[in-house]
Amino acid sequence: MQTVTKPTIGTGSSVVVDRCQICNSNDLAPVLFLGYLPPVNTMPLIGSQPKEEAAYPAQVLSCRQCSLIQLGLIVDPNILFPPEYPYTSGTTKILRENFAELYTDCQQFIKLSADDLIVDIGSNDGTLLSNFKNGGHRVKGVEPTLQSQLAISRGIPTEHAFFGPESAGKVLKEDGKATIITATNVFAHIENIHQIVEAIALLLKDDGFFVSESHYWVSLAETVQYDTIYHEHLRYYSLSSLNYLLSQHGFELFHAKRIPTHGGSIRVYAARKGKFKVQDSIAKILKEEENFAADGDALKQFTNRVVQSKLSLMKMICDLKKNNARIYGVGAPSRASTLVNYVGLDDNILDCVVEIKGSHKIGKYMPGTLIPVRDENCLFEEQPEYALLLSWHIADELIANLSKKGFKGKYIVPLPEPTIVSA
Repeated sequence: MQTVTKPTIGTGSSVVVDRCQICNSNDLAPVLFLGYLPPVNTMPLIGSQPKEEAAYPAQVLSCRQCSLIQLGLIVDPNILFPPEYPYTSGTTKILRENFAELYTDCQQFIKLSADDLIVDIGSNDGTLLSNFKNGGHRVKGVEPTLQSQLAISRGIPTEHAFFGPESAGKVLKEDGKATIITATNVFAHIENIHQIVEAIALLLKDDGFFVSESHYWVSLAETVQYDTIYHEHLRYYSLSSLNYLLSQHGFELFHAKRIPTHGGSIRVYAARKGKFKVQDSIAKILKEEENFAADGDALKQFTNRVVQSKLSLMKMICDLKKNNARIYGVGAPSRASTLVNYVGLDDNILDCVVEIKGSHKIGKYMPGTLIPVRDENCLFEEQPEYALLLSWHIADELIANLSKKGFKGKYIVPLPEPTIVSA
């Protein structure tokens, strides 16, 4: 196993990445700079006086040695994932369906018994583990935010902590080794990734396996998803970069599949070498990645398309505002903060952003702006001319639901190319 030194420490609570987070190479090339972005969970209460707030550079780098796409700055996770972290995975239909499908998918490779333990890293409100629990298996979540209490109230045993050697050791002592360890939409978020993989290896049974789901770099680039770039996401994996990482710790990839969550992710199965038959999916996706990289300068094309997408959206909104159109944003996921701040939207352009009833974000401002987040009922009562879908990656679901509830205006789908859609 290769030892990787920690990147150079910067000022304050941030760490400057001057070496690759996976292979330690210093051959890092800049890809895209999205400006200085606020933490996506910094949302002051509506009516509060604007005050100084932190913002961090969002520069995307590419490692020429292992192909990992990564951010150039690591922000203190206590800033990015505060105890009151508002995200709950159970509120999104596509995620609930994805986690149910993951449970079924896992059983292709192993027959689970009542004694088998499944551990979920970054388990949030326990939605993923509920599928295994309802299937009659032992479960344990590891979650650093107060969503852990919600999971516990739903009967999902949860360790309130960041995942790492200490929390893995505690789970091992209390519950024994895990047959399956999962990390969905979190494996790209955690600093000191080699230490994390070592903790996974410690906790995992010799004949168990690890399942990760992460934003997939190829999907991100193909669909111009610059809005998934924010400081929670330290790395943007390809299958080849994941293989480079996990193989250093004695793991072998044996199955992978592209999945639709978060606008395009990849689910990867890994186990100790030789424990599971390697499926054809691994060679197939690795070949697709070679073809993608060989299709001209993929990184340069991505950067150019991001810039053109921003300019096109600005022009579209400018033309609409000339006619005094009201535009309400729909959905305030973390990715919306990047789009709003990179494009330069404010409360004189976007009247408000609406969220479903019960969202912890209602009554607050969008990060870095004075755009208020309101209950989505105002969309139906006030009927603005346009709804900007900030959760555009689930546009079909949103358009169907909002039209059914009575919205009569038109929809703006901002990415990959800004378009206006009638219901």
